Amino acid sequence: MRAFLLTRLVAAGAIVVSCAAGTAAFTPAAIAQTAVADVIVPPAPKPAVPKPTPAKQLFGSKDRPADLKPRAIGFYSRGCLAGGQALPIDGPAWQAMRLSRNRNWGHPNLIKLIERLATDAKREDDWPGLLVGDLTQPRGGPMLSGHASHQIGLDADIWLTPMPDRRLSWAERETTSAVSMLADTLSVDPKVFTTKHVKLIQRAASYPEVERIGVNPAIKLALCRAEGGDKPWLQKIQGWPGHHYHMHIRIKCPENSDGCTGQGPPTHTSCAHAEKWYRDTKAWLEQPKKPKSKTEAKKPSKPKPEVTLTDLPNACEDVLAAASAGSPKNQIEHVLAPARKPVSRAAAVSPTR
Repeated sequence: MRAFLLTRLVAAGAIVVSCAAGTAAFTPAAIAQTAVADVIVPPAPKPAVPKPTPAKQLFGSKDRPADLKPRAIGFYSRGCLAGGQALPIDGPAWQAMRLSRNRNWGHPNLIKLIERLATDAKREDDWPGLLVGDLTQPRGGPMLSGHASHQIGLDADIWLTPMPDRRLSWAERETTSAVSMLADTLSVDPKVFTTKHVKLIQRAASYPEVERIGVNPAIKLALCRAEGGDKPWLQKIQGWPGHHYHMHIRIKCPENSDGCTGQGPPTHTSCAHAEKWYRDTKAWLEQPKKPKSKTEAKKPSKPKPEVTLTDLPNACEDVLAAASAGSPKNQIEHVLAPARKPVSRAAAVSPTR
């Protein structure tokens, strides 16, 4: 700053001296000298800071669990899983679906619960067996597609479609669709949703480690009416939009899982609340709908910001950085698509160039 002022004073002095000598006060040389002194060089632009990698890409790229002590970290929709355990894709009373997703992992407590539910329901309730949908990824965390929850290994999607009496092929597990239990928005289909479904959901709710079960509101209403009103086990059943073809089981935070945040007892689970949902939804469906204006129809929704690693508990950094447990052969061989045999010897040989 002192150098800048000195330069200005020198330039001004030169002009004054020039005037005193009887020469032109604003000669081109004097003006040029003053202009150069007045130039302020702007600061160089800061380099662009690269955006952090979305957490779903970091966790979605891990095909094996972290070699750490089992621990559910964070909240169901904002966390990760250490020491994940795989549910075998085939059991005495269950089969895992959608194997290509590699989401048949969970906290050991969840794996035990699924195996227990499957065997108990088959032995005690004459249920053919469970078709098990998504649990979580090997290290939990946000997923590349699908769920907002299922991040800490304590959530499981159990299809309400009974298991067939044969082992499904890889292709069948990828393409078979679960059956909806609904006849319409307000009611279940009695040809599909039976007393066996009621017993299955009741059994799942009977286990003390189960915190809540989400089903479609119409299924919740059907359960209440089948039971003739409120029963203790029904207090765990919540009406969740969607969930018309499966039940979403969520268990409590396990002991020794420091940093696991539970949800507490579910609310709005009374049968009176289910009946109110029915009346309100029916009235809404019967109301004439106003067509949306072109402005409303074209208005794009603002995308949500990507969840990054800094949005998750600090311990999730350790989960990502940890060594992988087991080897690919004994840990994930069951979730790799079977290799196709070449149709001929010529097809098996790569052409040389």
